[in-house]
Amino acid sequence: MMSLRTNDKTDNVIKKIGNNISRSYKIRNVLFDFRKPYVMGILNVTSDSFSDGGKFFTKDFAVNYGLKMLEQGADIIDIGGESTRPGAAAVSSEEEIDRVIPVVEGILNQQPNAVISVDTTKNSVAEEALACGASIINDISGLTFDPELADTVRKYDAAIVIMHMQGTPRTMQVNPYYENVIQEVYEFLSAQSNKAENKGISKIFIDPGIGFGKRVQDNFQLINNLDYLIGLSYPVVIGLSRKSFIGTTLNLEINERDEASSALNAVAISKGARIIRTHNVISGVQTCKLLNEMLTADV
Repeated sequence: MMSLRTNDKTDNVIKKIGNNISRSYKIRNVLFDFRKPYVMGILNVTSDSFSDGGKFFTKDFAVNYGLKMLEQGADIIDIGGESTRPGAAAVSSEEEIDRVIPVVEGILNQQPNAVISVDTTKNSVAEEALACGASIINDISGLTFDPELADTVRKYDAAIVIMHMQGTPRTMQVNPYYENVIQEVYEFLSAQSNKAENKGISKIFIDPGIGFGKRVQDNFQLINNLDYLIGLSYPVVIGLSRKSFIGTTLNLEINERDEASSALNAVAISKGARIIRTHNVISGVQTCKLLNEMLTADV
């Protein structure tokens, strides 16, 4: 196991996973007890996302699919109005709001207690989303793109997902490089989660950013060493679903990667991940249920 060159705070980073993920968050009147894993269903309201771009681009299709994922057992619906695939171009705040907000409102009109996450780096989008009932902001920039976003999350007592990414979606897969990917991701997530706490945010998730400015070997190293990140004592979100490193490793097309995604999700949960972000909710729910039985078998 590689060592981390970090400060005293990380000296005891490897502890029993159960002790480090004993937090619980109340989000939109739902208590999340992170002694067990949960499922975040992906809903892309975009024309160009890597897996399902354009599939749910209209409001009615998107709302119906979000409701279907809730029926299938998703604990959180993560709605994104701007593609974050490698090479993706940015969209304006206005366009992102026009895509996302009607879907948030449509789902909550029919399922008022649904926990909705919005995948955005823009404060203006976050403000609109939280004002109409979203409960989580999933920021792939880890609070680096828009300095006002943290204040908005605090204002609404919302939760934040702080993710690591090298570069931007347009540039992130152009020769990414790390001296020590585990250490560098750890230090970034530690620094940014401290910033969030200092802003008064109490419900913080961290995400190593699988596939976001990472080489194939970087992704596998991060999954295999998630127990380092657990040492930060925040619930870990992991997004492995249908990622390109799976396709590269197994020579699989996007629509052939669900079984492999489930296998890696199981490993990630066993290493301490507590939210799995997935396109296939049924598979995710099954994986979480099986792993939860294993995690509690000796209790």
